[in-house]
Amino acid sequence: MNINIKKLVAAAMLSAIAVSLSAFAIPVGTSKCFPIQHLINVVAGVTLGPFYGVLAAFCTSLIRNVLGTGSLLAFPGSMIGALLCGLLFNKTKSILAACIGEVFGTGIIGGILCYPIAAFVMGQEAAVFTYVIPFLTSTAIGSVMAAVIIYSMKKVGALDQVNKIMGN
Repeated sequence: MNINIKKLVAAAMLSAIAVSLSAFAIPVGTSKCFPIQHLINVVAGVTLGPFYGVLAAFCTSLIRNVLGTGSLLAFPGSMIGALLCGLLFNKTKSILAACIGEVFGTGIIGGILCYPIAAFVMGQEAAVFTYVIPFLTSTAIGSVMAAVIIYSMKKVGALDQVNKIMGN
């Protein structure tokens, strides 16, 4: 496997930003909505690709769990959202498609995959769709924030510069 050091460092920096801003959470039902994670997922998916986007999402979730600012439910949503975001952007080069991938991956697929973690690992009573609405809320907010930032970067040429530096 060929590891791109620039992308690895950028993924670590994005993860550090997400962890440092983890105090910005919106409680929705039984979960904490963390829109900064979704913002970072979209930025990473667009600038680094799916592999490094998933890596940043995993590291962020792991560190937040170790620090006590996250839960096990952060893993499936953030990682699947980052993966779909990066894959759709790579295929279409569309920021909108990347945001849709993040919202669908985190909000729908990740929300449903949280059920077995909540029910069997965490011992919480939950229905299959318990986390879909909170996750959709969080990822929609974060994806809109990311779209504003990325479209602004694109407008001033910064996105092209970042992609050039990253070797995209």
